Amino acid sequence: MPELPEVETARRGIAPYLVGKRVSRVTVRTAKLRLPLQPDLDAVISGRIISAVERRGKYLLVRFTAGTLILHLGMTGNLRLVQADTPPGRHDHLDLVLNSGLCLRLSDPRRFSTIVWTHDDPLRHTLLAKHGPEPLTDDFSGDYLYTKSRGRRITVKQFIMDSRVLAGVGNIYACEALFRAGIHPETPAGTLSPAHCLRLANAIKEVLTDAIASGGSTLGDFLVSEGKPGYFPIRFSVYGRNDAPCPGCGAPIRRSRQGGRSTYFCDKCQH
Repeated sequence: MPELPEVETARRGIAPYLVGKRVSRVTVRTAKLRLPLQPDLDAVISGRIISAVERRGKYLLVRFTAGTLILHLGMTGNLRLVQADTPPGRHDHLDLVLNSGLCLRLSDPRRFSTIVWTHDDPLRHTLLAKHGPEPLTDDFSGDYLYTKSRGRRITVKQFIMDSRVLAGVGNIYACEALFRAGIHPETPAGTLSPAHCLRLANAIKEVLTDAIASGGSTLGDFLVSEGKPGYFPIRFSVYGRNDAPCPGCGAPIRRSRQGGRSTYFCDKCQH
């Protein structure tokens, strides 16, 4: 699933082609993705000018002069900018055709994406209203983590992946941040000290910043900006490296399961 760096990379890739452009038409080719699609999207959006492309957690917000299109790419969704007359493929579910002659196309083989239109403040929408702070802002800090984690028995990895605690951190970057902070992923969140929380908050900021600078992780289905790959390969310290030597101590990287997801860590470097 695309995480914060991937979605931010997508936002940066498509925004220059969308902002200030008028939508000529909207083509919807499926009635339902994760949620049913509003059947009158063409009538609602056509003729409107895109004023901004923003991100909230793992969601993209395509803002218009009155209203916002909220998009989540699910497990296999991808966005491409193609010429408007490019024939659609079998998994191409929605087109925003622009007056520039380009088309923002959503494809999703598994149909786990979400597309919702709202006339109201999107940050108050049920999909976003309970999101925690953005990790790359001053609202997120070690003090914040320490306060939120008091009394929590959930593991620290699951804790920082909870969008109500922190927006946009998923499995990949949770593993990487915990390794960088030297914290074992199965540590109960409520046992973290202020020093642990400060290390972890700083590690989350650093890992996400580094990933964005590198173009995000290599999620093969995710395409942006005229159909070119949206991400460049980056080297993870632990994620996906089961049994490989730890870059810190040389011990084998271990893998376990938490909440139905693979967790990668070093038993010696993470306590």
